[in-house]
Amino acid sequence: MGYALKIYEAFREYGEEKARVLAEAFEELEKRYPQILEVTTKTDLSETELKLVKEIEETRKEIKEIELRLAKEIRQIELKLTKEIGETKQIALKLAKEIEETRKEIKQIELKLAKEIEETRKEIKEVELKLAREIKQIELKLTKEIEENRQEIKQIELTLAKEIEETRKEIKEIELKLAKEIEETRKEIKEVELKLTKEIKQIELKLTKEIEETRKEVKQVESRLVKWMFMFWSGQLIALIGILKLFLK
Repeated sequence: MGYALKIYEAFREYGEEKARVLAEAFEELEKRYPQILEVTTKTDLSETELKLVKEIEETRKEIKEIELRLAKEIRQIELKLTKEIGETKQIALKLAKEIEETRKEIKQIELKLAKEIEETRKEIKEVELKLAREIKQIELKLTKEIEENRQEIKQIELTLAKEIEETRKEIKEIELKLAKEIEETRKEIKEVELKLTKEIKQIELKLTKEIEETRKEVKQVESRLVKWMFMFWSGQLIALIGILKLFLK
């Protein structure tokens, strides 16, 4: 039962049903041939467990490397967007500062030069138009950069989705490979079982033959002993009769 439990725990993450069937097969084999199973399957089971653990560990390492790479790319994108947003804020602050300075100058001109109010208003309008054009240009530029960033983000998402799909395919291939190896192991176990059954039958036939030969030898020895005892007691009886005849004479 110890090997069946180990097999079940080792293969449980690939499916409860697969692990249960494999564990039951080993358990049945262990019940039929406890001593032989311990000798013949210990090495194969250890090698299979080590191979499976190694493949699972390599798959986990690949998944971790992909996750780290994706996290690094996402952080780079976040830093880039943060930098662009900061630059946009700086431009807005600069424009606000320039507008504030312009307003102060306008007030000073209005106080000092009442006569030049109309001309100053014209200049103000020109400045406002210029600033409006610059603001529109900046807005268009920022909109274009944001759109480009969105496209890059979409491309990255597509790339990530593709890599995730490839990873899933690799996992499925590994599962199929493991299922194939398990099937091969079952076939090997059946072959070993048949081989052991055949060898046991041959041993039984050999023992039966040897026991039969031993019985024949025992019978032969018994026959020889009876003959020898008959001859011995016959000789003793003849000698005793001779002694009695001599004694009676």
